[in-house]
Amino acid sequence: MQRQFGDLLLGSIELFCLAAESQSFTVAATAAGVNPAAVSRSVARLEARLGARLFVRTTRQINLTDAGRRYFEQCRQALQQLAEAEREATGQQTTPAGVLRISMPTPYGHYRVLPLLAAFRERYPQVTIETHLSNRNIDFAEDGFDLAIRGRAPRDSGLIARKLEDAELVVVASPGYLHRAGRPDSLDDLAHHDCIQFELPSNGRPIPWLFRQGDETTQVATHGAYATSGDVLAGVTLARHGAGLFQTYRFIVERELADGALEEVLAPYGGCSRPFVLLYPHGRHLSSRVRSFVDFLVEKLRG
Repeated sequence: MQRQFGDLLLGSIELFCLAAESQSFTVAATAAGVNPAAVSRSVARLEARLGARLFVRTTRQINLTDAGRRYFEQCRQALQQLAEAEREATGQQTTPAGVLRISMPTPYGHYRVLPLLAAFRERYPQVTIETHLSNRNIDFAEDGFDLAIRGRAPRDSGLIARKLEDAELVVVASPGYLHRAGRPDSLDDLAHHDCIQFELPSNGRPIPWLFRQGDETTQVATHGAYATSGDVLAGVTLARHGAGLFQTYRFIVERELADGALEEVLAPYGGCSRPFVLLYPHGRHLSSRVRSFVDFLVEKLRG
C-alpha cells in the first residue's frame, strides 16, 4: 500500500476539524496547544491540496463552505475511526464512547426509536447521539451518518441491512366520518369511500393498500379527495379530523385507537405489514458505539 498521508497532513486535518467544530482558529489553536497562525497555515495547506475553499472567513468568525462541510464530516468520521482502532488495539476501548449519527424516517423516529434513546444512554452514558429525522435517502459518505433506518432494504449492494421489525398496517377512520359515510365491510366497499392517499416522494405515486385474504396478500388501489406526501403523520391527522379512511402503521395510531379518536375498520382483512431495516455501509469498521446501538435496537424492537 502506497503512503498517501504524511504526519504533517494528518496534523493539518486534525487542526481543520478542531477549527470546524469551534468555528474559530483561536479556539482550535488553544485546544491543540499551538498558535492561531499554525491553524491558519494548516487550513491553507489543505485548501491548496484539495483545490477548494474550506472556510468563508470574516473579521468575526469562520464558516464552512459546502465543500468544507462535506470534507469535515468525512474527516471527523475518519479520525474517530482511527482513535477507535487505536483504543481497541491497545485494549482501552471497554466502554462505547463518542458521537453516533443516525438518520431515520419521521414517524418511525418519533414512535419507535426516540423513546428508546434515553435507555440506551443509561446503558452507555459516554455516547452522544445526533438524530436526523427525514424521509430523504441519505448518502453515507457525503452526509457523514453512521446508521440509517428505512422502510425497505435498498438495492445498493454496498449497504448491509438488518431487519428491525415488520410493522403491522391498519386502516382507520374517525367516528364522525364513519357515522357520515358508513363503515366498510369488504374491500369492494373502499371504492365508495374517501381513502386518503400517501404518495411516494420518489415517484409521486400513491402507495397501494395491503390486505390479507386467506393466505394471500392483496394490493388495492384506492382513491380519495386527499393526498399527502413526505410525512405519514399528515394522513393520520386528516383521518382524525374526519377526512376519510387511511392505512398506516398500527404503532402510530395505538393511542388514538385506545381513546376512541380513531376506529379500526376492515379488521378481518388485516395482518399485513411492511419492514423497517437498519442500514450501514458494507466493509466499514464498526466502532463499539455503533455495534452497541445496532445490538440494542435489534433487541428492543424485535423483542
